[in-house]
Amino acid sequence: MHSSDVLVVAGYAALGAAVAGLLGWPVVLLLRRRSLSWSLFVVALVTVLAVTAATIAVAQAMFLSRHDFLVVVVVLCMASLVSLLVTWLLGRQVTLGSAQLQRAARTVGSDEGFTAPVGPFSAELAALGAELAATNARLAESRQRERALEASRRELIAWISHDLRTPLAGLRAMAEALEDGVADDPQRYHSRIRTEVDRLTGMVDDLFELSRIQAGALTLTLSRVSAYDLVDEALAGASPLARERGVQLVGDGVAAVPVDVDPREMTRVLANLLGNAIRATPADGTVAVAAHADDDRVVLSVTDTCGGIAESDLPRVFETGWRGAPARTPVTSTPSGTASGAGLGLAIVRGIVEAHSGRASVRNVPGGCCFEITLPAARTVAMPVPVTGGQ
Repeated sequence: MHSSDVLVVAGYAALGAAVAGLLGWPVVLLLRRRSLSWSLFVVALVTVLAVTAATIAVAQAMFLSRHDFLVVVVVLCMASLVSLLVTWLLGRQVTLGSAQLQRAARTVGSDEGFTAPVGPFSAELAALGAELAATNARLAESRQRERALEASRRELIAWISHDLRTPLAGLRAMAEALEDGVADDPQRYHSRIRTEVDRLTGMVDDLFELSRIQAGALTLTLSRVSAYDLVDEALAGASPLARERGVQLVGDGVAAVPVDVDPREMTRVLANLLGNAIRATPADGTVAVAAHADDDRVVLSVTDTCGGIAESDLPRVFETGWRGAPARTPVTSTPSGTASGAGLGLAIVRGIVEAHSGRASVRNVPGGCCFEITLPAARTVAMPVPVTGGQ
């Protein structure tokens, strides 16, 4: 076959395919919003028609005999039928898979949860099902966290209401006694009023601090300090409460490792931990504070002899409003900076530590429990080396 004949055959083939394509394109546009199976079928039909038209045009141009032309037509018809049948089956499989996935998608976020249908899906549908399953898992986790936060909020409101009502009732009674002149010892009443006011002030301060933490409005002023100095200051502040409770404070295992923290906020953290530990520890017990470097972290720990925390309560220790067993619930007024008894102290601890890119944790140890604060170690800044010149 000469090159001119090849060009003629190619021209006839292109003409036949172009005619079929132009006729099929409007149909494809009309069905673009219909089922995917119909779109696949129409695309296959246009392809088959294009091939058929091109082949027939070439056969006519080559002046095939009637017998040969009939053979070509029969072969084209059989191939076209098989192609359209396979396309229809593929489109139906895709449609059925999409319908199953659509029905399953309605359960995303529901209480019963999403379960991806099992079937011979395409890679795209399988990936979509996996993504829906992951989305359902995230929604379930978020819903569970929301329920836990709501339960903590209700518990916190109940405790706060109780803790506010009790001192307010006492303040009202004492104020009425002083007003009516029936108080036998006004100075003692004044002292008790001051104590209750300090208690309420501490509770309000804790609520304000917690609201700043949860709103992301806690501003830190970082400076480099020694862990030894932080612990020493916290022990000095907790000593009066420890003497009152008959609890021994131990701070022998404190290394002078540097940390970049907000000294005021970190002192509050240690004061909360020490106050809780002292109140939970019976008389003649021990509360030990330690600090050491661990690779690129600094670990501060407060260990008490309270007898331990129930394993079921360990994950909830740092939740807002958690109080735990009565043995760990403060029932008396607290000094400034310690837990107010409303279940806020440990939540504040976690919030401040996480604001420092650290982590707060608790675990049971023999005879008690150990609260650990893990903070990033102070970054070492390379100092310039002076260069001296010679003569």
